[in-house]
Amino acid sequence: MPRIPRALWLAPPLAYLLYLYSLGAAGLIGPDEPRYASIARQMARSGDWITPRLWGEPWFEKSPLLYWIEGAAFRLGLGPELAPRLPVALAAIAFLGFYWWLLRREFGGRAAWLATLILGTSAGWIAVSQVGVTDLPLTAAFSAAMLLALPWIARGDARFLPAAAALLALAVLAKYLVPLVLAIPLALGYRRWRDLVRPRVLAPFLVVALPWYALCWLRNGRAFIDVFWQHQFGRFVSGALMHVQPWWFYLPVLAGVLLPWTPLLALAARHGAGRDARRRFLWAWVLFGLVFFSAATNKLPGYLLPLLPPAAALLALALDEAAGARGWLACCGLLLVAFPLAAPMLPAALGAGLSHAPLPAFHWSWLLAAAAAALAWNLEQRGRRLAAVLVIACGAAVGTAYLKRSALAAVDRAASARTLWQTIDGRADAVCVDHIQRTWRYGLDYYSAAPLPECSLESRPLWVRQSTGEPPYLAPAPAAPLGREVP
Repeated sequence: MPRIPRALWLAPPLAYLLYLYSLGAAGLIGPDEPRYASIARQMARSGDWITPRLWGEPWFEKSPLLYWIEGAAFRLGLGPELAPRLPVALAAIAFLGFYWWLLRREFGGRAAWLATLILGTSAGWIAVSQVGVTDLPLTAAFSAAMLLALPWIARGDARFLPAAAALLALAVLAKYLVPLVLAIPLALGYRRWRDLVRPRVLAPFLVVALPWYALCWLRNGRAFIDVFWQHQFGRFVSGALMHVQPWWFYLPVLAGVLLPWTPLLALAARHGAGRDARRRFLWAWVLFGLVFFSAATNKLPGYLLPLLPPAAALLALALDEAAGARGWLACCGLLLVAFPLAAPMLPAALGAGLSHAPLPAFHWSWLLAAAAAALAWNLEQRGRRLAAVLVIACGAAVGTAYLKRSALAAVDRAASARTLWQTIDGRADAVCVDHIQRTWRYGLDYYSAAPLPECSLESRPLWVRQSTGEPPYLAPAPAAPLGREVP
């Protein structure tokens, strides 16, 4: 019987702490998560898996892959938090298994373990795996497709290209045309690019991607095309969606989503791409994506997620080849302090924005980061680099569990409509809503399962009201009409 590597025994507890522990401790957050979950729940209830609908009206802003996997979870009877989130968390775990397998084939066992630990414990991957939004399913399908092209890039081995095409089609079902644009580096700079348009490669892509687009257009006509055009091209140049950021926005975001491994960016840049076509491809993937997303008018941190798998691979390859890495790994260990630092800031940051989050006071848990850094330094000095990285990865898992345990109850009160709904449940017929912010409105509609009326249209004895910068609250109807407090 083959010997199971010791690192593999740690994979289940690490995966549990990072992705599954307290997955439903906070209610759905923000406008997107409850909105997508509402669409998926309606799909599951109606049996119409073609036209996404939000409260009965067609909703074409996103393609349907997320709705399908969440809808399947609703069909299985999972609860209001687990049905939207568990499929995403499981996709994150499954991709990491695939990522390790593919990188092990291409770059060897140690580099594969290093890359998987870096990606799996990076702040961006952990955070997005906890919410039911499109970024993780898109990234898993798209990145798997791009990685399956590595044997073709390195050796002209095209065996995996049909599977890569099918996965790219799944990515197109996750977020329309974005993955096709991000895949441009695959077609540029390689003399064998004609392999990409051979029938054995095009056919799987068309078979997977085309049916839904054709059926949705046949059922909904021009309305589908109009929204498709607006959200694929209009959001790139228009500031109407209010996500406008400066061109350099993604540079600090990239540093943040790679925590605690951010220092290794400098190590990877120093090593460069060399003569390895695979590494040049990974760099092209990251840099082209950065330029593309930076050129767009609308910018959100989650958009950067498809660049994390190649970035983690580049960090791991540079670390694997470095003659000495004590200082690099010690810096990464020290950055584990980001987890206890974030815990007291997270509720306010999610509820009112990062600028409103209080600066945390010193806590003894910060010193554990220094202990992890010292241990990683010692292990690297003794020639046990993988063990040193594993110490930091375990520190990230423990830090994630600590953050969840200490912050999610407050996040539930500050940023989710679930607590508000618990005060309304059982007397919804007596409640109306007085123009609360859409972040809260989508969440309240999700938990109520049927939108509560606006008080301006149907006044009821109890009003859901909101003061600027505060969560909504339930109060008796005012004696006389009052001005709107939140636009």
